[in-house]
Amino acid sequence: MNLKILLPYRVFAEIENVSNIVAETSEGSFGLLPQRLDCVAAIVPSILSYETESKNKHYLAVDEGVLVKAGSQVTVSVRNAFGGADLGKLHESIENEYKKLDETERDIRVSMAKMENGFLYNMKRFQED
Repeated sequence: MNLKILLPYRVFAEIENVSNIVAETSEGSFGLLPQRLDCVAAIVPSILSYETESKNKHYLAVDEGVLVKAGSQVTVSVRNAFGGADLGKLHESIENEYKKLDETERDIRVSMAKMENGFLYNMKRFQED
């Protein structure tokens, strides 16, 4: 099988000669082998694993998205993905990324609160005039 992982802004990875894939949906984990019928599945934030024909196991942390198997092509389209062979390093990468997201989210919330306060202040002034 050929595995292609798509992000909204780029192709994350294209892997050839994949012998099996394990993904997770809201109903639980499921595996894909080359002979499996074509399917579509909504995947949840989880660890996606795949094994190449050389018996090397690889792990990817993926955000929510869609997995599509059509023939020998498997396409996974997700919001974000992190790769790494070692699960420990993968865990560290995810933690660091979520810390960055938390800081960015906090800054956005402060900006939104300032904009809302300015809007409400201007509306009050408008109604008084």
